[in-house]
Amino acid sequence: MSGLAPRSRRALGRELTRLAQASVAESLAHSAQRPEPSMETARIGFTGAPGAGKSTLISRLARLRLAACRDQGGVAILGIDPTSPLTGGSILGDRIRMDAIANEPELYIRSLASRSSNDGLADNVLDLLVTVESYGFREVLLETVGVGQAEHAIRHSVDTLVMVLQPNAGDAIQAMKSGVLELADIYVINKADLPGAKKSASEIRGIVQRSQAAWRAPVIEISQQHGEGLAKLDSAISEHLAWQAEHRNASETLRRRRHYHVQSLIVRRVAELLDHRPQLLDTTNLAESYAEILQLLASDAKRYSRQEETGW
Repeated sequence: MSGLAPRSRRALGRELTRLAQASVAESLAHSAQRPEPSMETARIGFTGAPGAGKSTLISRLARLRLAACRDQGGVAILGIDPTSPLTGGSILGDRIRMDAIANEPELYIRSLASRSSNDGLADNVLDLLVTVESYGFREVLLETVGVGQAEHAIRHSVDTLVMVLQPNAGDAIQAMKSGVLELADIYVINKADLPGAKKSASEIRGIVQRSQAAWRAPVIEISQQHGEGLAKLDSAISEHLAWQAEHRNASETLRRRRHYHVQSLIVRRVAELLDHRPQLLDTTNLAESYAEILQLLASDAKRYSRQEETGW
């Protein structure tokens, strides 16, 4: 593929907009109409605290990733920006920060609002990923909003997970010690030209060396000013994708993604019910409210079953 034609770009953009705003019922209808994911497209996730420089790092890395798969479908970037819980708005600044590479014909960039999602991703994120993959891209780079614990959610959605840290990232390192460590495949100390970078990298390497994981996660220092380490990150991602292809259980990977997908839909559907039927909370009996919601979910299930039998 020599890049998406303008018409295809517009079609993809419209489809992503529709899915990003879709209700649970609309998401289920969309899922019923599309083929199962083929897992041929590599998914690379980037997470880390706000301000760690994820968007800038991705924009620089994308050129290297694109050079290796320009003739195999190109690269798509989905950047998720936080939605304000007060106004419901989102700046969608990831697209702005990636303007330097926006004109590459084999590259597609889309910023998305997290909307009601509170796990660092976006509503219907798996539907969005599968839709992008259906347009033939070889790789999809997915950036979380950086809420700190988003690693748990994105881990089920991507093949390779890169955690981006800043020098002196004490809180992030403490989080690793308490269980986040085994979730990332590659660690990046970004802005490595700043004081404290060597110390942070050394601390993380010490933790990684004590890990019992089959894959030994590399710790890569990247300088913002000189670009040092970027090629190492590019190689590490390719190495991990190759390692994954040999070692992962495809059925188990799909099962984990389905687990996350179903769970997220249920959580969103409960939120929809509570928003549209506030009277469910009027009772003083918590168990009664809980039981009523379960009954409504059961009614949903019956309705969806009938729709599947008769066609969506």
